[in-house]
Amino acid sequence: MPSKFAATHRLLAVLLLGFASGLPLALTGQAMQAWLSVAGVDIATIGFLGLVGVPYTFKFLWAPLMDRFELPLLGRRRGWLVLTQLLLASALYWMAGMSPAATPLLFAGAAVSVAFFSASQDVVIDAYRTDVLLPNERGLGSSLAVFGYRLAMILSGGIALIWADQWGSWAQVYRVMAGIFVAAAVVSLLTLPRVSGILKPLDSNPLRELAGFLALLAGVLAGAFVSRWALMALGLDPDDTNKWIRLLFILAGVMCALPLGAWAAHKAGFETLNRSLTSYFAQPGAWAFLLLIVLYKFSDAFAGSLTTVFLIKGMAFTQAEVGIVNKIIGIWLTIFGALIAGALMLRLTLYRALLIFGVLQMFANFGFWALAVSGKGAWGGFTLAPFDWGIVALKQPADIDGLLMFAIAAENITSGMGTAAFVALLMSLCNHRYTATHYALLSALAAVGRIYISPLAGVLSESIGWPAFFVLAVVLGLPGLYMVWRMRKAITRLAETDVDRASPA
Repeated sequence: MPSKFAATHRLLAVLLLGFASGLPLALTGQAMQAWLSVAGVDIATIGFLGLVGVPYTFKFLWAPLMDRFELPLLGRRRGWLVLTQLLLASALYWMAGMSPAATPLLFAGAAVSVAFFSASQDVVIDAYRTDVLLPNERGLGSSLAVFGYRLAMILSGGIALIWADQWGSWAQVYRVMAGIFVAAAVVSLLTLPRVSGILKPLDSNPLRELAGFLALLAGVLAGAFVSRWALMALGLDPDDTNKWIRLLFILAGVMCALPLGAWAAHKAGFETLNRSLTSYFAQPGAWAFLLLIVLYKFSDAFAGSLTTVFLIKGMAFTQAEVGIVNKIIGIWLTIFGALIAGALMLRLTLYRALLIFGVLQMFANFGFWALAVSGKGAWGGFTLAPFDWGIVALKQPADIDGLLMFAIAAENITSGMGTAAFVALLMSLCNHRYTATHYALLSALAAVGRIYISPLAGVLSESIGWPAFFVLAVVLGLPGLYMVWRMRKAITRLAETDVDRASPA
């Protein structure tokens, strides 16, 4: 196969997998928020339901199994990918039959299952992308991955709102998304290029690996139980009407669960996880990189955790208007943002890309602040004529708010640019023998802000109001930028040496 064709094949695969990775996120995020909002669920509860995304922050716990075990016939990465996509289709179809108002616990359980299989798919996709791309393809590859990811979020977080408004049924929307994942599994099975020269899985006792994984799960559950018991012993009630106390129970559970889980895995001999962590922490600045990863997207995650709720409940925009604006801006400006990020990363160093794009994504939150302060109609607007583009149609003219367009445009472009640089950083930190585990660990930490900030964001938005909420979102971007500046030498050295820890044979 000619090298140029092979490179194009790899980059196209990365684009398609970026789309598959981005599609489920809004279905347990923005789209689910819209569903809950029209169902009459209160804002604070919607914030707490953001915790259904917890699997995204724990995916490194089962990622070692995907590094260690290979499903028969389909290869180390492709087999897991097809399996997770079929499971995602099943979970989405199940969720479509739930009612958030009538059966809230069952609905939350279905959403958690979607998030779990989505996080598992991400583990495989991230590992595949890191393994299949050559070092000189990573900048453009990460840009294309973000491009596909954002297009998918436009579909599930933008067009889905229009469909729900037109069809009058969120259940039908989720059934369509389930069908898309069946198609994705077929595409993955038949078209993805194989990863050449990938290192074989670690040679270890498979039964002991499984026992180590079970020990890890037991440690995590024990940690969560111990923290809950300790707080209750102090007289606190996990079902207290005070939402800050309920948030304390959640955070304490996480802080106790992870250390106990790691200790149990070490004692039980979960070798793939143990050696993977040893490999990562052996590199200079390992802990500082972890802190940078947590903080870099924090501002973006804090504001984004309740953006849809803000627009629908706080500003009284209709589902259709929010969906239309996301669609228009997403299709054209996300393309622009992804392309310009890829072009700039061919010229910028990784450090400069992280710094410049980080500043832009932080200040983009002022668009939502301006909307909260000025209100609807402050910048005028225009009427969008009816259209029919096949996958989405507008039967009646729609009034579009100018400031709403500006705010969403700024968020789409700058967040996509920041993510492109961020993905390139994560790929550079991975060892090919433990790609799934390393990338899962790093990206899970990146998701900490998005997942665990959601309950806090819901409480704060009610306490301080929307304008102050978005100012706080901007301020929360400063620590991440400081870490980028402080680690400029380490980031430059990482990019120059293309640290792979172990090159494929």
